[in-house]
Amino acid sequence: MIEFFFDCASPWTYLAFHNIQPLAKEFGVQISWRPVLAGGIFNDVNPSVSAARENPVAAKVHYMKKDLADWARLAGLTIRMPPTVFPVNSVKAMRGCLWLGNDAMVPFARSVFEAYWRDDKDISREPVLAEICRSLNIDPETLLTGIGDEGIKNELKANTDEAIARGAFGSPTIFLNKTDMYFGNDRLPLIREALQRKKAA
Repeated sequence: MIEFFFDCASPWTYLAFHNIQPLAKEFGVQISWRPVLAGGIFNDVNPSVSAARENPVAAKVHYMKKDLADWARLAGLTIRMPPTVFPVNSVKAMRGCLWLGNDAMVPFARSVFEAYWRDDKDISREPVLAEICRSLNIDPETLLTGIGDEGIKNELKANTDEAIARGAFGSPTIFLNKTDMYFGNDRLPLIREALQRKKAA
């Protein structure tokens, strides 16, 4: 099984979310989607991310935009970096993923990723989430009420805490068979190689 700890507020996660699905299908491996809050992870174990945003290295920022554009082109995706609102509060969107559950989560998460990274919409706003819901035939009011449930809030925190406890320092964090951890979209070739080894064995 592949465990995919993710936050829609991350551009690299947008790429990895798109790229890991055909990879898992190719090898006949199930994906367990695990929504988290990347901000919570950064605050707890990786404050260098916030520090870098406050004091950016111009050359690194310039290169990151090129790097993202290159990876997005390879994946056949459009990505805007940075969006108008960046960073964005993704807590409602990630609670929405959890409230919907594993099957309905994937199309919802895909639409959230696209709304933010492709269409430059502020996914922290309830009208934007409601628009996404309507496009997927999900009742917006039911979802927006559901994400206020304490159980959903606690589950998102528990996922985030679990990711940290298992060694995560950002999004996406990906595990094969519980203990084999990979971080980032650019590690997918290593995941492919690991799946090939397991298949051969």
